[in-house]
Amino acid sequence: MITSANEKKIRVLVAKPGLDGHDRGAKVIARALRDAGFEVIYTGLHQTPEMIVNAAIEEDVQVVGLSILSGAHNALVPEIIDGIKKEGLMDTLFVVGGIIPAEDIPSLKSLGVHMVFTPGASLQDVVDYIRTHSPARS
Repeated sequence: MITSANEKKIRVLVAKPGLDGHDRGAKVIARALRDAGFEVIYTGLHQTPEMIVNAAIEEDVQVVGLSILSGAHNALVPEIIDGIKKEGLMDTLFVVGGIIPAEDIPSLKSLGVHMVFTPGASLQDVVDYIRTHSPARS
């Protein structure tokens, strides 16, 4: 994707909250987003909710993507969303990927997650969703 001088790239934070030590999927997603023309900030492993909130604010991202394989999504995701909204980024798009049981998806969405991508989701589906739903920032 080629962007003109007047068109800002979509800024996406890809984060691995909690103690989950597996980040291959997050790195694959980060690269696919970068290759699609997004500006990607990857936080690395073992991030606390506070670290993710601070990174989202400092980097002024439009999208926060959380990769969780540990099963701690019901505890970590709400804390991150609340923290980012308390800092004033009310229009941030939140996406979650990883091992998320189908029965947990409705509650995550009710807390502010816009989309959950489970294993088998195509990289193009992730790119298209973010491109279509990302808020504009000046």
